[in-house]
Amino acid sequence: MKIKKVLVSGCFDLLHGGHIAFFKTAVSYGRLYVSVGRDDNLLMLKGKKPFFSQEERLYIVRSIKYVDEAFLATGSGMLDFEPDIIRIKPDIFIVNEDGHTSEKEKLCKKSGVEYIVLERIPEEGLPARSSSGTKKELRFPYRLCLAGGWIDQPWVSKIYPGSVVVAQIWPTMNFNGRSGLATSSRDFGIKIWGDRYPEGDPVENAKILFGAENPPGEKYISGSQDHLGLLLPGVNRLCYNGGYWPDKIESTINKDICDWLSDVVYLVRLKPRPEGYDPLKEMHLEKPFIRELGEAGDRCWESILKKDIYGLGKSLTDTYLSWKKILPLTVPDEILKEMETKYFPEYPGAITSGSGGGYVIVVSEKKVPGAVRIRVRY
Repeated sequence: MKIKKVLVSGCFDLLHGGHIAFFKTAVSYGRLYVSVGRDDNLLMLKGKKPFFSQEERLYIVRSIKYVDEAFLATGSGMLDFEPDIIRIKPDIFIVNEDGHTSEKEKLCKKSGVEYIVLERIPEEGLPARSSSGTKKELRFPYRLCLAGGWIDQPWVSKIYPGSVVVAQIWPTMNFNGRSGLATSSRDFGIKIWGDRYPEGDPVENAKILFGAENPPGEKYISGSQDHLGLLLPGVNRLCYNGGYWPDKIESTINKDICDWLSDVVYLVRLKPRPEGYDPLKEMHLEKPFIRELGEAGDRCWESILKKDIYGLGKSLTDTYLSWKKILPLTVPDEILKEMETKYFPEYPGAITSGSGGGYVIVVSEKKVPGAVRIRVRY
């Protein structure tokens, strides 16, 4: 009985369990041939080079036991494997469902090759993975400030100490700039380490990032909660008492807690704050107001550890209302009105992600219309 030839093609960058499961299923149809995309073609198609060179990707694919032959694609464009179909004369061409295109199907039909689309099913006991998802997880994270924001500035915490609660979140999407998600600090981090989460001690890395963004002579010092929030995994309570750096850091990377927080936090887009916006033109640095702010951070931390959605929601709302007292320009009247009509009455609590807007951070056990989800990195 003739053994059929099976051809598959792809980038095969950052090889993971999903690739191996795909090869394992594909080889069940016959002898497996793998066309590996060239660096220059991938750069043309995607606008960026793969993580690993074509030589390294080819070497890895050739080492997999399910692969009979692997080679670099000799064509270009989305159908870079077209000349190889003519050379190999496969009986079957196989793609995963997310790799299916009508152009591939038409080429196979024209070439007399059976076209099979596989459902992406991971090996039993392993998570479903894709290269695009893996690359997102390797990218530089974002930071979400939940409660106590502004207490990290010395001119605030020297009047009354308190804490900020921040969460490091996966880059599941490109969040808007100027929206209170530490995007400017993140840009500095990418200049230092590239668009990858850096190795090493996260606190030391946060100090490097803090120094890079705040060189001597800066008029406005970016608060360290931005840098610590970007680089410390999980959820973190940062306790400030008149300094640029927290006196104490408490952290949790507990899976149940981080997953619970991911499940109850929603982001609703607002307009990014305008260029040149200055939230510090008006200040009311009164001790009772700042005490309220710092204590909201404390309650936020305690509520997260207990998975208390109502305590968490109240701490967000209390932080927002404290901002209105301390720095009125951080809470524009039109956004406050929207918060008071759409979010405060309907959900356990809400806050904006940054001064003047950005996103509304909503705490809810039910779906929030028009919202995007976050995922805490731990």
